[in-house]
Formats: sequence, structure tokens, C-alpha cells
Amino acid sequence: MRRILVSGLMLMLMACGALAQGAQGAQRGASKAGDWLKGDYVEARTASVFAGACHYNGEVVTTGRDALLAWNITGGVWKGTSMEGVRAIVVVSSETNLSETAEAARLHEIIVDSAASDAQFAAIVEVFREKFVSTLGVARAVRRAPIAFRREKETFLFESPGFATLSVRAMPNALCCKMPNMVWYSPLVKLSNRKVGYTLTASYAGGALGDAWQRGGENSAFYGSFTL
Repeated sequence: MRRILVSGLMLMLMACGALAQGAQGAQRGASKAGDWLKGDYVEARTASVFAGACHYNGEVVTTGRDALLAWNITGGVWKGTSMEGVRAIVVVSSETNLSETAEAARLHEIIVDSAASDAQFAAIVEVFREKFVSTLGVARAVRRAPIAFRREKETFLFESPGFATLSVRAMPNALCCKMPNMVWYSPLVKLSNRKVGYTLTASYAGGALGDAWQRGGENSAFYGSFTL
């Protein structure tokens, strides 16, 4: 009888241990599955992304080496942290046109909106490192500063005084959709409902990536919705 009781007790303990391990695994899986983000994304290059063939060929080997990338997160959770309202601007630079460079040849500088909490700041930096390493390359600087964002229909403005300004609006009559053969590049970030935008202003004040630059008055932008 004693042996039966001991054997039964051991089986119960083993079953409890298996259930506990299963619960921990489920929690880990739920945490991983719970990581998601969505929002607005705008990108401006230092080369026209919508142009005639002659214009494209004249720029592809001489410019297009820098870009401004901007995110406005409208919803999501990352490692248990709510990310709604987080904004970030990233400047990417390379020695050649961004369409030709590999991960190791790119450098970037990140600004996260100073309104983000410490947990949100850590989370968005982790997102960039995990999800966009091939896009961004090597980080030269990561810091916090105020970022203002405004959207009116399909006109976007990201502004971080002393760092960067990005102002983009829709192309008239959705020409990029009617003439897709004149779109020469793809966005650096995968987008839903991707559209080409007209860049009013794209400027970098200079810093970890070198000298200041400014572009505008050209079809050099992409915009759309991103999801992770």
C-alpha cells in the first residue's frame, strides 16, 4: 500500500511539473505573439523616386545616399509596453545610393520623441535593432528630443528642432499609381498602401552623420501605413 501511495504521489508531482512548464511556455509564447505595432510612416530620399528615366539615371550614381525615415505609432505593444503615441525620426546615410548598399555600408542616427517614457524609449530602440538592422545599418547616435507630428489627410509633418524636418504631401491626381513605371525605388520599410509623396522639405541639421543637408520641391518621398 505504501509503495502505491508513493508512486501515486510521484506521478502527481511529475504531472504538476509538466503543467507548470507548459504554462510558462504558453506565457512566453503569448508574450512574443503579443508584440505588434502599427502607424504612419514617411520617408524622403535625397533623390527623386518618381521621375523620367533620364532624370533617374542622372541621380542614381551621384546622389540618393541619404534619407529621413519617420514613424508615428498609433497602436501596439512591445514586450509588455504600450507604444501608442511614440514617434521617432531616423537619418540614414551611405557612401553610395541607398538602393545599392548593404547593411554594413549604412550608418544611422536615431531621435526618439522626448515625450516617450523610459520603457517606450528602450522598446522602440529594440524594435529598430531587431527589425530594421538591414535597413539602418550601424548606429552612430541614439538620443531623445522633442518631435512634433501633424497629419492632415495625406499631408505629413515631422519636426524635431535642431535635428530634422520632414514635410510631405500627396502627389496630385495619384500619378504614382497611374504611372507605376516611373517609380524607381521601393521604400526602405515595408508598407501597406504605399504611395509616392511630394517632398516640401526634408532637412537634416547635421550631427553624428556629418554635415547638414536639405532637399525639397521634388517627388522624393514614400508614405503609407506600417505594421509589425
